[in-house]
Amino acid sequence: MREVHEHLSKEDHECLHHCEECHDSCLHMIQHCLEKGGRHAQPEHIRLLQDCSQICHTAADFILRGSPLHGAVCEACAQVCEACAKSCADLGDNDAAKICGRCAQSCHAMKTHKH
Repeated sequence: MREVHEHLSKEDHECLHHCEECHDSCLHMIQHCLEKGGRHAQPEHIRLLQDCSQICHTAADFILRGSPLHGAVCEACAQVCEACAKSCADLGDNDAAKICGRCAQSCHAMKTHKH
């Protein structure tokens, strides 16, 4: 069977995985935080989770397409993921913070990576 993403390097695959994992985690955390209420449901935090989920989805798309602009999008993704990781950590959501942090690191590495 032919590999679906055979045009992607090891680094591409790793970043793609982290972006997809972070996207899913942030979507899950939105619901979790709204149900938990209080500081977790503050509009700034929910908006950051939404932003993080969306930019991760966009970065994954750029990687999958082999876009020459993936580095710029991944750098933006890293910045949003770092902010989201900090916000989650400040609220004690350490698992979500770790997922966002891993994605940020992986996306920073993509800044200079060539397809």
